[in-house]
Amino acid sequence: MITPQVVIEEIRRAFGDTPYPGDAFLAAPWEGGSLEEIAGLVGQRDWQAIEAATLDAHYDAPNLLSEAGFRFFLPAYLVADLEGKLKTADPVFHLTHGFHDGSVETGAGGRVFVRRFGASVLVNPRRYGAITFADVARRRLAVFTREEAAAIVAYLSWRRETDRDAIDCPAIDAALKAFWRDRAAHAPTADDLARHLEEDREYVDALMRDRRPEP
Repeated sequence: MITPQVVIEEIRRAFGDTPYPGDAFLAAPWEGGSLEEIAGLVGQRDWQAIEAATLDAHYDAPNLLSEAGFRFFLPAYLVADLEGKLKTADPVFHLTHGFHDGSVETGAGGRVFVRRFGASVLVNPRRYGAITFADVARRRLAVFTREEAAAIVAYLSWRRETDRDAIDCPAIDAALKAFWRDRAAHAPTADDLARHLEEDREYVDALMRDRRPEP
């Protein structure tokens, strides 16, 4: 069985250079998020220094953060969980929700309704048309590099191995199969991101030189 410390070391390597996106880009304003709702995380430029109590106080922050904010703060939640320090926050949910289909029966108005949840369920057709929860999950989780995704695979594998009641196993298995293992094998690498940024910088510099007036 993989040990928590091995996974922690992999997470720290993978996310060690993940950039802080800046205070103005932490919240997800298109979903009604605001800096007030994640106030305890604003200005926290070193995720390794964040206390577990702060993460628990912001257990729902991953839903309110922008993709860049989620990418930056996720490793703090993962490490705290591996160290057994989290009481309310649940990183597994935010990494697996949207990949596993399920249903429950509930009674209302003298009828029994089958309420589906998960990957194939439509989010809100009035607002999002044909978008499913799987579509939303893939878009949001595509923010992670190949190295970061590999560390997430290691974390989810550890959680699966230590889930004595197997409560999270179906969701973890579905997420690993549908998304994470492929992401860890084929996503752009950290070097790919750096090379892209450098090429953009060189292009902008060249444009600025062309626009300078002749001496």
